[in-house]
Amino acid sequence: MKLKTIMLAGAMSVAATVAGAECAFENTVPIKSLSAGFEAWKAVTDAMAECGEFSASLDQEFREKQPEAFAADPALYQIGGVANATMIPLLNAGTIRPLDDLIAKYGQNLTPNQLIKVDGTTYAVAMMVNAQHLMYREDILTDLGIAVPTTYAEVLEAAAKIKEAGVVDYPLGGTFKTGWNLGEEFINMYLGEGGQFVGAGNMPTLNNEAGVRALETLKAMTEYMDPEYLVSDSTYVQQQFQQGKIAMANLWASRAAAMDDEAESMVVGKVVMAAAPMGSARPASSLWWDGIVLATNMTDEQADAAFRLAMEGIDAEMVKANNDAAVWLIPGYEPGKLAIGAAATAAAGAAPYPASGPMGIMHTELGNGLSAYLTGAKDAQTTLADIEAAYITAAKEAGLVE
Repeated sequence: MKLKTIMLAGAMSVAATVAGAECAFENTVPIKSLSAGFEAWKAVTDAMAECGEFSASLDQEFREKQPEAFAADPALYQIGGVANATMIPLLNAGTIRPLDDLIAKYGQNLTPNQLIKVDGTTYAVAMMVNAQHLMYREDILTDLGIAVPTTYAEVLEAAAKIKEAGVVDYPLGGTFKTGWNLGEEFINMYLGEGGQFVGAGNMPTLNNEAGVRALETLKAMTEYMDPEYLVSDSTYVQQQFQQGKIAMANLWASRAAAMDDEAESMVVGKVVMAAAPMGSARPASSLWWDGIVLATNMTDEQADAAFRLAMEGIDAEMVKANNDAAVWLIPGYEPGKLAIGAAATAAAGAAPYPASGPMGIMHTELGNGLSAYLTGAKDAQTTLADIEAAYITAAKEAGLVE
């Protein structure tokens, strides 16, 4: 199966309230959602919660929890927040339902590039695009006479100058947490080098010069990062920025708005967005969409209510109130300064995340195997060879490799 590409091609809290005046209907069917926990999802689920019976779980471990929760019968959640890759396991398991009938009834305000189709059938409604791109402390770079880095060589040069100046705890932040995050860091870097992850027969194609360069760049970055980088996820890096502990990071566009959140940020107005640094072939990033799916295992009445709530959550009124929380695909969005980095990354030719069944396995094995190189337990080629071997074993078990 191949997903449709859009544009040029991501702690638990619960919210519930009574119907609000902004809603087109008052929902009386209990509906629950499970999604990531960044600002855009908070804005969307808050808008849904205004319409009646609804509760939202905003959880950074959503990708691990969704498959089992949606496989339950009835499903534990009716609405899921997904992205390119996190939709694949649900789709393959048959736990998300086609949406074309509901779109015909309630999706009159959706645009064609919001409809994520597989083999001609719509399974998700995209609400935003996301990418990791460079965020930097403009005041620090200006004070030290450092030009905005455009390549990773320049990032490392800038990091060395910032470290010497001692103006922050660590020059760099990075989402290097062992598992999905670390796998994504390599994927971005390897895409930037023009790398391909699988070839003929779904066989892996990592152990090459581009793969070694990607690893070497990641390891070079760790010299300028918090020594606890293997537990550093998006929220960790966001908070490092907000607390004034770091000067640069390649972080998700969906985190940009948090830099100017006066309630929790000490660096309001100081963090500026730019394109992801270039690899040798393209920006070292990948383009993602985030959107909404509905569980298969629920009643038609629940599905009807869930979809109507979803449409309330991603309408023009929500965007108007939260314009800078994301790079929205929703009519009414006006790109602002916080979207500059994502737009520049896309314009420079960043590749879409190559979501597929084999890539899901590859991402897992990368996340599990890369730390051995970063900690010095293995050299680059051994690390890549072992990841390829683990991938082949898992892909054979999944019937993807003979």
